[in-house]
Amino acid sequence: MRRVIESTLVSLDGVTEAPGAWTGDYFDGEAAQLATEQLTASDAMLMGKRTYEMFAAMWPAMTGAYADQMNSIRKYVFSSTLKQAEWDNTSIIGGDVVTEVSALRRQDGQDLVIYGHGLLGQTLLAHHLLDELRLWIHPLIVGTGGLFFRAGEKATLGLTGTKTLQNGVVILTYQPAGT
Repeated sequence: MRRVIESTLVSLDGVTEAPGAWTGDYFDGEAAQLATEQLTASDAMLMGKRTYEMFAAMWPAMTGAYADQMNSIRKYVFSSTLKQAEWDNTSIIGGDVVTEVSALRRQDGQDLVIYGHGLLGQTLLAHHLLDELRLWIHPLIVGTGGLFFRAGEKATLGLTGTKTLQNGVVILTYQPAGT
């Protein structure tokens, strides 16, 4: 059975929105290596429409090992409104998220990775379909933007690992209860 791994960039004040605006100074060689290892341990990516639109506008123009992997990996976009996907290896899934992700998990293969904790991540967590949650905690206060924590969202998590990068980012790995 495949695992679903969520990897989310978070500031100390819980902001996850627009990480490209505040993580640049922290994406050094060590972080890039870990991100590449994480992506190559996966053979497919799960995303919602907003993440797809942001990534599809950015990654095809990028170069390098990480960009090559990002562009070639199988991508599943969960959306009821997106009608066409231009980015290579992208499939749009308009069906029930829980049913579809459950079916993907039962397939043979490597991990399924999801970046960010938007509506898709919330749904997967609520339905016990996230096997691992990796929070990349950045040592800064952003002060504004969408937060990881949302009103009404509840989950019990067990800490399974910590890694402190030289740049001060701490990666906390959790296993949600019930997965």
